Order: sequence, then C-alpha cells, then structure tokens
Amino acid sequence: QVQLVESGGGLVQPGGSLRLSCAVSGNIFSIGDMAWYRQAPGKERELVARITRGGSTDSADFVKGRFTISRDNAKNTVFLQMNSLNPEDTAVYLCYALVLRYANTIYITYWGQGTQVTVSS
Repeated sequence: QVQLVESGGGLVQPGGSLRLSCAVSGNIFSIGDMAWYRQAPGKERELVARITRGGSTDSADFVKGRFTISRDNAKNTVFLQMNSLNPEDTAVYLCYALVLRYANTIYITYWGQGTQVTVSS
C-alpha cells in the first residue's frame, strides 16, 4: 500500500506565498519522478512542475520564475514553493509519484488526493 498526502494549501492574498508538501508512505523501495499538477474548476488537469529522482526539474511556462519544485529523498517528500501567487493559480494541487514498491519490479503511478490553493484578496 502506497499513499500520497499533500499539505500546505490554503487561502493567500495575491502576491503571497505558499509551500506545498507531499509525503509518500507505505511500501517503498524507491521513488522515481515526482510532480505537481493542478486542476481549476471547469478546467483540465495540467502539469505544474516535475522533478526526477536526481533532482532535474521542469516546470510549466505559467509558473516559471515563481514556483520551485524540490524533493527530499530521505523523507520521500516533494515540495512546491509557490511565490508571487495570483488568482489564476487558484486550483486543487495534486501530487504525483512513480513508486517502485519492490526491487526488480516496475514503477507504479500514484496520485495524492489534492490540496486546495485559493488566491484571493
């Protein structure tokens, strides 16, 4: 059993910052790529940022220069530091991880339940 639990969402004013966390727990041999997605009401889920096990990152154009993804492999946790937030960033933010549960098997995709981020004055 593997679970992804996001935290850190909430209400913030435009221009403010939030730091999201996603902790992976359960039967884990290794975690490969991790990512943050978001989904606003009436819109399709979209990739926000992703990070490899080795720390290579990529992010969507709409968050470049504002959001930073990072991870702590010892804690099986991925973070998303969000700065200069604007109302368009309002969405449910979802954590994604590729998890190798046992050696010599395959990676399996897991998703968190999501955490709400609301940017409003």
